[in-house]
Amino acid sequence: MDPSRISLRHLRAFLAVAEAGSATGAATAINLTQSAVTQAIARLERDLALPLFQRLPRGMALTEAGRMLAIRAAAVFRLIEGPPPSTVQMNAFLAVADAGTYSAAAAATGLSESALHRAVSDLSSGTRDGVLERRGRGLALTAKGRGLARRLRLGRAELRSAIAELAELEGRDVGRIVVGAMPLSRARPLPAALAAFASVRPLVDVAIVEGSYVDLVGPLRDGQIDIMIGALRPASVAADLLQTPLFDDHPVITGRPGHPLSTRPSPPTAEDLMAFPWIVPAEGTPLRAQWNAMFAAVGATPPRVPIECGSMVLIRDLLVRGDYLTLLSPSQIAVELRSGWLQSVATPPGDLRRTIGVTVRSDWRPTKAQRQFLQILVAEADI
Repeated sequence: MDPSRISLRHLRAFLAVAEAGSATGAATAINLTQSAVTQAIARLERDLALPLFQRLPRGMALTEAGRMLAIRAAAVFRLIEGPPPSTVQMNAFLAVADAGTYSAAAAATGLSESALHRAVSDLSSGTRDGVLERRGRGLALTAKGRGLARRLRLGRAELRSAIAELAELEGRDVGRIVVGAMPLSRARPLPAALAAFASVRPLVDVAIVEGSYVDLVGPLRDGQIDIMIGALRPASVAADLLQTPLFDDHPVITGRPGHPLSTRPSPPTAEDLMAFPWIVPAEGTPLRAQWNAMFAAVGATPPRVPIECGSMVLIRDLLVRGDYLTLLSPSQIAVELRSGWLQSVATPPGDLRRTIGVTVRSDWRPTKAQRQFLQILVAEADI
């Protein structure tokens, strides 16, 4: 079931009944009629195809499915921080936030632009400030809108997890794990973990989103990505995230086969390092910090970088065309090294290492399938 189809208002009625123990008590607590509460519970049970309550002579008691859903539902409403929007309002707002224009959101959802305008306007009227503002020919989220979008996306992620857990309760192996993959993780250990996980959970979908840390950390915080794998950041940068180390990577100086540096003594001197043009990622990345540390180890100021680049494909093509140098993990270029396209030309001075690991939200509660994937990932990293 698509989590975007679950009504937050029905979910709110469900949680009120779970807390009050009866439809009558829930109706009083959330200012609805008893019949409206009863109808909301019936609709939610029909949508999920599971009984959520046992109807008893003196009230209503949660079933096992109901207890599982109640935990996730409580998390959803802690995130929303106020009266829940309608399903139409939430879906319209997130569609426009993702697409950047009403016309693009209409094309993506099949709804008319006027319907989207109306739903977002109704949602915005319930907030102190607007949630969208004009930015050139498109739309941008206001500060209030960014906060709301994040909370709603995280709420939707909780509902997605709830649906997967309810399916597992029935013995159905379904679900979806979204993994954000930074460059080094695509070489090690992610491929092995994916193959091992598919062998034990063939019906659970895994989606890989490739990108840099900057590309992936926002979607991770928003709940659009479940797990991010790659070079870890200082704790001060990721205070709201939980980082688990997997292994240490030791980059090497890499160039074309027969590069002039390969004939010089190792480790290279400051003059050796300064004699050739470098291709390295932008400032703020772990590999750039390692590159700076390499020059510090020989008492030299890092030279000008003629080409800043983090694309492995582009770096590889540039290296074979001249005497460029870069720092890369041998795991990243294992195929290129075996084929002779590239060469490890020198061991860098200093103890260069970057810690590769898993990053998740600190308040993330994985499903059984997600937890199993993490266990396999850690095991493959140890091999």
